Amino acid sequence: MSGWTAHLAVVPILLPLCAGAVLVLFDERKPVLKAAISLAATVAVLAVAVALLRLTDPAFGTAASTVTVYRLGDWPAPFGIVLVVDRLAAFMLVLTSILALTTLAFALARWHGAGSHFHSLFQFLVMGLNGAFLTGDLFNLFVFFEVLLAASYGLVLHGSGRARVRGGLHYIAINLAASALFLIGVSLIYGVVGTLNIADIAVRLPAIAGGDRALFEAGAAILCVAFLVKAGMWPLNFWLPGAYAPAAAPVAAFFAIMTKVGVYIILRLSLLMFGANAGASARFGDLWLTTGGMLTIAFGSIGILTAPNLRRLAGYGVLISSGTLLAMVGIDDVAVTGGALFYLASSVLTIGALFMLIELTERGRPAQLDLRGDADLDTDDEEHEEDEVGVAIPATMAILGLSFMACALLLAGLPPLSGFVAKFLLLKALLAQPGAGATSWVLMALLLLSGFAAMVAMARAGIRSFWLPLEGGVPRVRVIEIAPVIVLLALCGALTVQSGSVMRFLGATA
Repeated sequence: MSGWTAHLAVVPILLPLCAGAVLVLFDERKPVLKAAISLAATVAVLAVAVALLRLTDPAFGTAASTVTVYRLGDWPAPFGIVLVVDRLAAFMLVLTSILALTTLAFALARWHGAGSHFHSLFQFLVMGLNGAFLTGDLFNLFVFFEVLLAASYGLVLHGSGRARVRGGLHYIAINLAASALFLIGVSLIYGVVGTLNIADIAVRLPAIAGGDRALFEAGAAILCVAFLVKAGMWPLNFWLPGAYAPAAAPVAAFFAIMTKVGVYIILRLSLLMFGANAGASARFGDLWLTTGGMLTIAFGSIGILTAPNLRRLAGYGVLISSGTLLAMVGIDDVAVTGGALFYLASSVLTIGALFMLIELTERGRPAQLDLRGDADLDTDDEEHEEDEVGVAIPATMAILGLSFMACALLLAGLPPLSGFVAKFLLLKALLAQPGAGATSWVLMALLLLSGFAAMVAMARAGIRSFWLPLEGGVPRVRVIEIAPVIVLLALCGALTVQSGSVMRFLGATA
């Protein structure tokens, strides 16, 4: 990139930062103005992310690519701060921006007024996510990690209520512990190699002496534990369903990308720092990733079958997707990684749509009933009903039912939507591995069984939600609320139709 386009790399960070800072200055009694600024900033970030995606791969899916290193303050690497834009970073930016725009639109109907400074926190979270995907050094990864966590602390408590406060405090405590591990791991790595630039670490790693190598690997392991907590790998994932279930619907939907930050960073570090050129540290931790990923899939499959309500069901769906991705990263194969990236896109869009759809489906009941018939979470309908924005849609239950069916097909990996294509690509890549061993066969079995578990759980939930008599009447759903769900499901359909082009791009990315 040259000219003004060279500065596009920093825009996904600066734009939400400035928007969030400006929004703090406005009083909460100006919701329309704040919503307009937040929406405009999110649309602009999406446009920049798409432009960066096109710039990294002008022919979309060809072998040739453009990697941009943006030096802040024009300090040379590895001494200065750098942002790196390649196919993977641009892909994650686009995925984050799409989810941000749809969840923000959903929130504008009622949720953005449920607490203070929603839009500022939302923009700071977008900034932290984009910075984590773009940064080229571990120290600034820590900075952006803390920014996104600080914003998420406010959002997970947004709307108050006993259940949210309890789940939010658990979420805050576990992530503070993860941040401490992050700092310890980064300190150990810097003490050994003398740099925090990720590419520079990869260059210096093969020459590290034997005694220092053990210390470096200990630091890397501690660092990865911090990310595995965020990714939700078993047994570090006990906090996730309890934190996501009571969160406000647009917040829980946007958090679908949060666990993928941990997966993304582990993918980056494991393949760059511990690839074939890492000397004695080559493929360090791959076995742990694969084993932990498979255990996470098994745990999530059991959880999704025993989930007491739809929100916890969606939370366990997050764990199944994270476990699948972590196991595939541990396989360390180009075809498997390409399929995993396709699965990542499909699962993020699906789970984001599902969290929003659950809130619409359960609206209007006197209490959100769990799948066993017991009262679970209190609804927020009464306190926000007078603040609803938009026009109610006709044929509500038909549209909600079709959307729920699409989510069920996507989660289970059944045709014809992108969930099926993603699992097919993963199974095909695992079978094509030279000398596929017991690990590949166990992983394939878990993929199929997790799909079966999701199908059973979603069918049971669908029967209770749409076939049994309504206890509180037909929910009042507005166009601004159902439109984001339909857009995300339509994008899953587009992934299916354009799966060839998308996989050429993701294969080149891998």
